[in-house]
Order: sequence, then C-alpha cells, then structure tokens
Amino acid sequence: MRPSGSPEVLERRRIRAISLFQDGYPPVEIARKLDVGRRSVRRWKAAFLNGGWEAIRPRPAPGRPPKLDRSAKKALETALLRGARAAGYASDLWTCPRVAQVICKRFGVRYHVDHIGRLLRSLGWSPQKPQRRAIERDEAAIRRWVSTTWPKVKKTPRG
Repeated sequence: MRPSGSPEVLERRRIRAISLFQDGYPPVEIARKLDVGRRSVRRWKAAFLNGGWEAIRPRPAPGRPPKLDRSAKKALETALLRGARAAGYASDLWTCPRVAQVICKRFGVRYHVDHIGRLLRSLGWSPQKPQRRAIERDEAAIRRWVSTTWPKVKKTPRG
C-alpha cells in the first residue's frame, strides 16, 4: 500500500533517511526516527547504493491519469455546493446520474454513473438519503401529542 503524503513529502523522507544512513545511523534507528518500517529503510538504502540519488526520486503514479484535474474537481465541487436547482433540476437533490450529466455538460468528460460515488468520496462527500416527511406534517401538533397524549397511553413498567 502506498504511504500517505505527496511525492515531494515522501522524497524528503527518503532523502532524510539516506542522510542519516550516511551519518552512520543503523536502519533500525533511522526507521524509529522517521516513524517508518525497517524494511522500507533497507529498501531505500539498497536503492541508493545501487542507483544513487536518482534511485530514490519519486516516480509517476501508475495507472490511468484522472479524467478531471485538480482545478476541474474544485470547479465541480463549487457547482455541487450551489445546489441541484442552480444546475437546472426541479429538486435540490444530487443523484449520481445528475452529477454525471453536470460533469458531461460542464467539462465534456463522460463518467459512468457507478463511478460518480467514488469521485464524490475523493472530494470528501458522502452519500446521504433525505428524510422523507409528509408535506401535511404539523410539527406543533406532534409536539403537543407527545407531551400530553403519549404519557397517558404509554405502558409503564410494574414496580
């Protein structure tokens, strides 16, 4: 599993480990100081001894590049925060198909509906279901019933 942090942060950690190694610290001590695994320190040391400083530089992340870059994701989040009504929908509820349509219209990028949830999670959003309430619901009458009628009909434990 890839450690957390930007490639630059991870590279600085590897450079620090190599400098500690050059100062004579053993791998176990370096691992403790940098809060990493001993195997990682040994792997960095071997890479450095075989390939020099170039061997511990960060490499591009494998896999397909994202369809939306960082600025497009930020613009998408701004559009989502404005609400679905501002995007032309009848209700203010965002669904995955709606988000996919907004991405297609705004950025010209097609996402499958099943992948929208993953994209939203990467932006820090979580799925939520709106609470269903009747339009005719009278909150004051409900509070009155709970405070007056409910205590009368509620069963009480026998003492």
